[in-house]
Parts: sequence; C-alpha cells; structure tokens
Amino acid sequence: MAPKVLVSDKLSETAVQIFRDRGIDVDFQPDLGRDKDRLAEIIGQYDGLAIRSATKVTEKILANATNLKVIARAGIGTDNIDKLAASKKGVIVMNTPFGNMITTAEHAIAMMFAVARQIPEASASTQAGKWEKSKFMGVELTNKTLGVIGAGNIGGIVCDRARGLKMKVIAYDPFLTEKKADKMGVEKVDLDTLLARSDFITLHVPLTDQTRNILSAEALAKTKKGVRIINCARGGLVDEAALAALITSGHVAGAGFDVFAEEPAAENSLFGLPGVVCTPHLGAATTEAQENVALQVAEQMSDYLLTGAVTNALNMPSVTAEEAKVMGPWIKLSDHLGAFIGQMTDEPIKAINILYDGVVSHMNLAALTSATVAGIMKSVNPEVNMVSAPVIAKERGIQISTTQQDKSGAFEGYIKLTVVTDQRERSIGGTVFSDEKPRFIQIKGINIDAEIGEHMLYTTNKDVPGIIGALGQTLGGSGVNIANFTLGRAAPGGEAIALLYVDAQVPPDQVAKLHATGLFQQIKPLHFDVR
Repeated sequence: MAPKVLVSDKLSETAVQIFRDRGIDVDFQPDLGRDKDRLAEIIGQYDGLAIRSATKVTEKILANATNLKVIARAGIGTDNIDKLAASKKGVIVMNTPFGNMITTAEHAIAMMFAVARQIPEASASTQAGKWEKSKFMGVELTNKTLGVIGAGNIGGIVCDRARGLKMKVIAYDPFLTEKKADKMGVEKVDLDTLLARSDFITLHVPLTDQTRNILSAEALAKTKKGVRIINCARGGLVDEAALAALITSGHVAGAGFDVFAEEPAAENSLFGLPGVVCTPHLGAATTEAQENVALQVAEQMSDYLLTGAVTNALNMPSVTAEEAKVMGPWIKLSDHLGAFIGQMTDEPIKAINILYDGVVSHMNLAALTSATVAGIMKSVNPEVNMVSAPVIAKERGIQISTTQQDKSGAFEGYIKLTVVTDQRERSIGGTVFSDEKPRFIQIKGINIDAEIGEHMLYTTNKDVPGIIGALGQTLGGSGVNIANFTLGRAAPGGEAIALLYVDAQVPPDQVAKLHATGLFQQIKPLHFDVR
C-alpha cells in the first residue's frame, strides 16, 4: 500500500501534487488543523502529517497516531508540535529551515529601514493630510554598527545584506568560529561588547532555554544610548516590558518587532510607543517563501516515506538518499548488534560504548548510533525506533559514547558494541561484507563469522568434545533445522561459543534438554528482524 499523508493546513496545490506524483496517497484537508478533536479522531489512519502553524500537534493527538511516522512543518518554527511526545512515540519531526531564510532576512532589513526613517508613522501622517517634514528626522544605516545575535543561516544573510549597505557588522554567536567570521566579513564579539557598541541590534536565534530573554532588562541596560532593536526571530527573546520602559525613557530610540512573547498579540507594552514598528509575524510571509517551504515539505516527506532519507529532522540525525543507500546494510548491522546485546542483557544498562573502525568511521555515525541504541531497547519495548531510542536511553541515565578509528584489522570496516552494567561488560562486533549482508565477527572477544538469521541460538561452553553432537541431536529431535552453524573459542580447551542460525524458534523444552546435558554454561534463543 502507498504511504498516506494528511495535509491539515493550507499548502499550495503544487505541493499537494508533488505527493501524488511521488506515489503518496494524500488527503488534503486545509482547515482540519483548527479542529483538534477531529484531528485526534482520524490521525491514526496516516503515515505522515504535513502542517503549518494552525495545527497544534499535542500529546493527545500523538497518543492516537498509531501509524504516524513523520510530521513536517512548512516553515522553521515547531513550537506547535510536542517534540518530546513525538520522539517518545517514534515520530520524526521535520521543518523547512531554508525555504524562507531570504524572506525573513529581508524583513529584518526592512524593519531596520522602517525604524531608522520612521516610515510607518510618516506614512500615516502624510495620508492624514499633514505635511510634518521636520517631525520625522531619521538616521542613516551607512557606517552604523549592526550587532547580530545569532550568525547562522538567516543571521548570515542579514550580515551579508548589512555589509552591502556599508554597515559595520559585529556578531555574537557561541558557534561562530574566528575563521568563519573572517570569511563573512564580520567581527566576532561577546554579548556585552555587542550591547555596548551597536547602533542597531537584530536577533536571529531560536527560542531555547539558553536564548530565552537573552535581551533581559539587565542586558538592555548595557546597550548604547540611541540603539534600535529588531526582532524578527522568536517572541520571548526580549523582555518587552523592559524594552518599552527604555523606549519611554529615551535610552532606546526605537524598535521593530515581528514576533512577540504572546501571539496573536492583541495588546503589548510596545504598542503605541514612538519609534516602534510592529508587524504580525510576517517574516516568512511572501509568496515565494510560502511556495518554497510547501514544496520543500512535500519533497522531504515523500523522500522519507519512500526511500528512508531524512532531511531537516529535529529529533533524529538526517540521512540523505545517497547515504541511505550506502548505509542501509550498516544501519541493519547496527540494529542487529544492539538486538543481540539487548536480548542477552537482563540487568540495567549503565553505559553504551560503540567503536567505529575503517570505512564505517566516515559515515553518518549519529544515525548508526541511533540504530544501535534502538536495537538494544527493542528487547524491552518492540515499539522503540531510531527516533525514540535516544530519548528513552537519556531518561534512563544511560551514558552513550562513540569512538572512531582508521582501519586496524583485516576488515575494511567494522562496528564493536560494548555495554556496561553493574555486573559485567558485554561486547559484540560485526561487519558488512561485499554481498551487503551483515555478519557477526566477534563475541566476548572470540572471533567468529556468523550469518544473521531471524531465529538463532547462542551458547557458551568449555571447548570440549560433544558440543556439536548435543546441539545437532537435540535440535534435530525436535524438528528444528540448522541453517548455519558457527563455532569459536578463545583457546583449545578454553572458553567457547556457538551461534546457530535455525529455521524456527527453539522451543523452551529443547533449551531445557540442552541445559540438562551439563555441557553448556549459557543457552539463549535469539530473534532478529531481518526484513
């Protein structure tokens, strides 16, 4: 059956047609997002949900989303999606951060001009029949210092446009390197320096615990007298009441706000103040941007549902279509390694350590790590996937670490997984051969070469005669056929293991018979998803 997608907000017909052309069964109900009860009632039918800002994806709605795999927001902000609940449910959350970058950056520049030249007030006065030329004395942008808080995608475009206006640009961004700042033609500074030197300050950061109220009353008090503040990013970044007080006192000359702490903003402390320009969250409101993000969301969702490619995901690593093709066998191996450890481990896990060697060390390790952790967690909860597993591991206090190294052995690449509990460490290694089939190549430090099947049996024993006979006779007597048989030992007469690929699950009574022989220290039937 074709994947089924619900579009619950207004999306262009061109975008809807992309779903159809890609073979997706699309249900276009652009006003459904406002009917929360109806959305919760029908959401279980769909594999994907495409939204804008009107649809609120709450925990209640997600509880009914029994088949949902992906939610995609046509736009940047995902405040209307309960991302933690989605992650726990195993649902990927995507956005489209690049479709409206230029539009939002241009709006910030437009707001700077509007505030600097008091354009809205001058327009209203002129249209009222007045000719108050001397009242609206503005300032130039040329040679003014622009402080940019957040020099990422949108902030970077603002920096570029501002330099074109012959402004001096300084930037505060903890992730901005000196090398990148030099390439952008901006000066990297700390926040206090930016506040003290800037004639204009514009914000281009997401709303997080670290950025919330970044321009607090205390920070605003450090600004240069006559500064003008622009916020086209997110409400909640600026203490609006404190800013209003500084505008009233004359310390701040003006402000341009497109976003507010409370939206829709029916009232706000900034409204009506001189030198203040406000717009109703228009940053992405251009015909081009709305079309771009709509087309982008349709392509991203289709790619994921049809090929497994993950783009612009907020709660799991992105995997391109090209990566998905190359990494597919390695992701499957990671899942198998995790599944082996998960089924073998009964006690609480304290730490997960993963070694990536050779060619695999240059792949998308975040995706491989998520697949490994998911494989471990599935033994307890079969509903866990690559999205939800890291969240569950974090909630349980499990420490996850990874190591990369160049090729160090006979294999072009391999993965070694080690899990630590209070009682022991348990490890397993695997690789992918040229036939793209995952193999186990080491268990407990003992080298093997084991093909992985749906049903397997793992045993540990001393290296003594009779092991093969006991296994063959017991399983044969119960009608369980052995498809593949792998043995390994640490040294002659020492610790040994056997891994059997069998055609059917080994019944509990046959496991009991094997235990009764006294030959085995451990016997564990295993199951792997080899689809």
